[in-house]
Amino acid sequence: MSLKRIVIVTLILILLPFTLKVQGGDFGQGNSLFSDIKAHKVGDILTVNIYENTQATNKAETKTEKSGQSSASGGPGSGFLDFIPLFGAKMESKNSFGGKGENLRNRNLRAKMSVTVVAVKENGDLVIEGTRTVAISTDKETLTLTGIVRQRDISSNNSIESYLIADAEISYRGKGSITNASRPGPVMRFLNWLF
Repeated sequence: MSLKRIVIVTLILILLPFTLKVQGGDFGQGNSLFSDIKAHKVGDILTVNIYENTQATNKAETKTEKSGQSSASGGPGSGFLDFIPLFGAKMESKNSFGGKGENLRNRNLRAKMSVTVVAVKENGDLVIEGTRTVAISTDKETLTLTGIVRQRDISSNNSIESYLIADAEISYRGKGSITNASRPGPVMRFLNWLF
């Protein structure tokens, strides 16, 4: 191979990362031409993988028992009270109560969404916020996420798992015909509120 070809191939290999950065639209945002770009300033976008699975169980059991017994007896009367016959009385009472309750809750949420860095704290942590709305026909589902992220927890592909977000607030709300169909009617809601 000639010296001219070696120089051209070397130049291509040196300039290749630079041209890829320019074509990707990330020129000037990274610290190095060879490093991955991660969110680090206000306005940057970060991808969040939401894998939330919560389970809570609450059990309570109560058992009480109380019993009592009494008796009385007497003979016939004497003298002018001899018309009183033999008498006797016996009383027994028993009271028992057993109660058992169990409450089981299981919630599961899996999603992927992008959020925006809205502030950078003095220690370098990022304050993130984002909303994702999906509308299908008359149904609308909205996923909202806020929290604080450490820059070192962000992976090389500019994403983070939801369990690494501090002070995370994740809300998922639906609105539309499916939500209305799964909701009890006004009479049932009033009775649930009353009792």
